[in-house]
Amino acid sequence: MALWGGRFAQSPAEAVFALSRSVHFDWRLAPYDLRSSLAHLAVLQSSGLLEKSVAEPIRGALKELTSEIAQGTFAPIETDEDVHSALERGLTEKLGAIGGSLRAGRSRNDQVATDLRLYAIDHMIEVAQQVIALQESLIAKAKEYSDAPAPGFTHLQHAQPVLFGHEIAKHVQGFSRDLERIENWLDRAQISPLGSGALAGSSLPLSPETTAKELGFIASAANSIDAVSDRDFVAEALFILSMIGIHLSRIGEEWCIWATTEFGWAKVSDAYSTGSSIMPQKKNPDMAELARGKAGRLVGNLTGVLTMLKGLPFAYNRDLQEDKEPLFDSIDTVLLVLPAVTGMIATTDFDREKMALAAPLGFSLATEIADYLVRAKVPFAHAHEAAGKCVALCESTGRQLHQLTDQEFSSIHPELKGNVRDVLTVHGALESRTTIGGTSPASFKNQMKEVSEKTSTFSKEFTNKAKAFSEMMGA
Repeated sequence: MALWGGRFAQSPAEAVFALSRSVHFDWRLAPYDLRSSLAHLAVLQSSGLLEKSVAEPIRGALKELTSEIAQGTFAPIETDEDVHSALERGLTEKLGAIGGSLRAGRSRNDQVATDLRLYAIDHMIEVAQQVIALQESLIAKAKEYSDAPAPGFTHLQHAQPVLFGHEIAKHVQGFSRDLERIENWLDRAQISPLGSGALAGSSLPLSPETTAKELGFIASAANSIDAVSDRDFVAEALFILSMIGIHLSRIGEEWCIWATTEFGWAKVSDAYSTGSSIMPQKKNPDMAELARGKAGRLVGNLTGVLTMLKGLPFAYNRDLQEDKEPLFDSIDTVLLVLPAVTGMIATTDFDREKMALAAPLGFSLATEIADYLVRAKVPFAHAHEAAGKCVALCESTGRQLHQLTDQEFSSIHPELKGNVRDVLTVHGALESRTTIGGTSPASFKNQMKEVSEKTSTFSKEFTNKAKAFSEMMGA
């Protein structure tokens, strides 16, 4: 059933209808459209625009449709243009002409903007809960390896020794920022467009603030033109989802490296690995690779929507139909990847012995020599050069730093005494990094306490948000 056409002498050409049709992807908005319709109906009735004798049958039909859609017994047909026309068809099939009464005072422009916000809010809360589950997995794995030394890397070269738990825990911080972004996004997304009509508001005695409150929004839109054309919330959500994807991709990259024969640190569980159709010995970390690969898809969706939005004039334009599929796809993708990566992390075992043996390699303790000299009041520039000369001498003679003689140390710098060897141990290097955020056992213990508490707070907050949204939808 078309929601327009009175002034047209011809029906749309087949190619036009095919291009315009969106019900094959926007049907997932149906539960949110029905919920916003109930809120709109309540205002139409309370304002006297609909008599109770009309409003009550419509209310009953809307609830019937909600149940039928959940059960899969009502679905769109080939002649439905979009989710809105499909649902109005459902109403008129049940009620006859009065099914069209609900359209008073609203347009598909404010209707779809409202539906899409509700959908996005619902699913971004779900994303947040999955991110929290991933954080909990990372925290557990970091604690498991809280006493395991390993080489830290910059430029993929050995840098300084770190606790391997510290290495794992760094990922929790990025996801905490993602959760903070979702919190901030919710503040901006929870603005109701309903009541803005096509672009100019309505001459009917509606109450946008009432429908906003009933739908769980914090306010109604301040400008009706902006309300129907604003898709900042879509672009911002896509950015957040892209950042989550990038953080997942970085985990995937590290797991791929650690699982190589050359590193041999990570033993990925069989349940989160795949094999080869031709090489029977292969065990591939495909979940890590897929997490890395999906990030490009997420960034592409963001780029597509930003490009679509950049030149739109005035209020609603049909270009905005292109906002939904990228958002749906990005949400689906992130919700697909998160549980797989969470499980991969939880079930991976690491080789403590190999990591510990690798920790001092590549002269990763050279900075300890420089810091030793700084404590002896040597300017750091000179201390750095002296430490570099120690490394050069070791490289030329095939030795490690602690194997240099007292005479060799003193010949490089007079303040280098034999007791410099006391700091040339992995244990000593780790214990000395006591600054906030550092890799010492004491610093790491404080970090884990703080991040565990923060993750617990996020968990309670988003659980409450999910419950409140669910109650609103079921009202």
